[in-house]
Amino acid sequence: MASIRDVARRAGVAPSTVSYVLNGDRSTTEETRQRVREAVEALDYHPRAGARMLRSGRTHVVALALPRGGGAGGPAGGRHTVDGRFAIETADAAHRLGYDLLLATSGDKASGLRRVAVSGLADAAVIMAVDLEDPRIEVVRELDFPAALIGRPADEAVLPWIDLDWEQAAVLAVRELALAGHREVVYLGSAEEEVRARRSAALYGIAGARRGGRETGAAVRVAHAVDDPAETAGLLRRLPAGPAGPPSALVVQHPTAWSHVVAAAGALGRRVPEDLAVVVIGSLPGDSSCARLPRIELPVPAMGSTAVELAVEDADARRPAKGRGRSREQAAAPGGAARQVLLAPEFLGGDALRPPQA
Repeated sequence: MASIRDVARRAGVAPSTVSYVLNGDRSTTEETRQRVREAVEALDYHPRAGARMLRSGRTHVVALALPRGGGAGGPAGGRHTVDGRFAIETADAAHRLGYDLLLATSGDKASGLRRVAVSGLADAAVIMAVDLEDPRIEVVRELDFPAALIGRPADEAVLPWIDLDWEQAAVLAVRELALAGHREVVYLGSAEEEVRARRSAALYGIAGARRGGRETGAAVRVAHAVDDPAETAGLLRRLPAGPAGPPSALVVQHPTAWSHVVAAAGALGRRVPEDLAVVVIGSLPGDSSCARLPRIELPVPAMGSTAVELAVEDADARRPAKGRGRSREQAAAPGGAARQVLLAPEFLGGDALRPPQA
């Protein structure tokens, strides 16, 4: 196994210079940094985490706080699919910044994150599956622990965060359907347990669907998507007719339940999109099985990478400078202020929309 001295010899520099380049503690020339990086790659050098932490006071680890169970994420199938994509994107983003990713899962969201924060296992956390009033926010504030959210909290200035504009996404979906002539629309929002938990995306989506109905004059009824074929078929059978007849369009805010909706509609004799228009909100990028449906994709790569960058920036802003501590007030001052990123939705596949059957 290569040592830091081996890297130094190959790069033609002192071991301390290798340490400076790896930890970013002192300015070095680009030529020197490049020689060190090439030597590290050639020798497959990995500094021991304990030694690195003692030198820099940092672990170079970002924790991904991903709660499990207890209504933490809705139907298992869709949630697991989304979680996996986010884990990959955040891990890749962390690696690009010189960090490792620690996956922190717990049924009790607050206590799980607290254990990570007080243990010193990570420099910062990326918090997923955010509720509007998320208890994990108070944990990181109490412990002055750097963090960023994937999700939009009720208090938008409390921490750095990034999210899709779920409300505008729902408005956009209803508007496109109304422009195509659909007057009876059912919004299959997030699972009921996510609504009860006051999951940010779930509540903003429902608010947007209702606003879209008001703005377009379309009759929008809200129900909840389920990630089970039999339950989905029963749900579609129970949808009552509105003033203009049975719903001619569905908006599905769920990464995988749309496939059950399409299958259940076919079993009931309603073809998609000929007899029933289906718009998906939150589909995963690159999901070829969803490509024929009008949709608003969940920008997982941008959300995952930006959240890691925000968390690392928060950690850097709080880092003591040459023995001088930095207060919470200083960390929140200009230059270390919380950043918020709300991503505009993009409507894809609009050419697949069809007017309702006469």
